[in-house]
Amino acid sequence: MHEMAMAQGVMEIVESYAKKSNATKVRTIALLIGEMTGVVFESLEFCFKATAKGTIAENAEMKLKSIPLIGHCNDCGNESHIENYNFFCPQCGSAKVDIISGRELRVEYLEVD
Repeated sequence: MHEMAMAQGVMEIVESYAKKSNATKVRTIALLIGEMTGVVFESLEFCFKATAKGTIAENAEMKLKSIPLIGHCNDCGNESHIENYNFFCPQCGSAKVDIISGRELRVEYLEVD
């Protein structure tokens, strides 16, 4: 389950930021999660709760925002949602498609006291 490793990584970021900010409590953790990461939101939330138990972030609210997998065709310029990991342009059929979003996995912001 890669969600547990992700939850542990998020917890490391949260603890580091909280320490630098002299925070006593983490209220909110907002994450941007790209569609291509394959993260199951419910699993990540469950794993984070287990990881955060007994820490400064124990009761923190998680706000998870899904970022769609979008590709840009270098031949015709079309930008579109990539369905079922089909990396061919739906407009012209070209395989020269660059991913412009959907691989993100980052902390957008934290709210702390």
